Amino acid sequence: SSGINAEWPLRPGKKFVPLFDRVLVSRVAAATKSKGGIMLPESSVKKQNEGEVVAVGEGIRNADGDVIPNAVAVGDKVLLPEYGGTKIILDDEEFVLVRDSEILGRFSE
Repeated sequence: SSGINAEWPLRPGKKFVPLFDRVLVSRVAAATKSKGGIMLPESSVKKQNEGEVVAVGEGIRNADGDVIPNAVAVGDKVLLPEYGGTKIILDDEEFVLVRDSEILGRFSE
């Protein structure tokens, strides 16, 4: 399931398209309440390693110049490494830009 040049819409007239094998991921929001219903302070909420792919680049080129498409597509739920990627903010939303090869796995329903 590869996506070619899937873009993330920004304010009118602007779009963000990752280059090469980069993938734009929106992290899943961390729980702010415990299972018992207690509100958790922001400092105790752990960063989530799950996210949803919102845009993908076309892929990377091999030595022959052929494009090797990314292994993930827009809408895929993925597992990200604890560290790595580049945190970016687009239109007041926080995303992580990672290389396709840095994604640890894809969740299936």
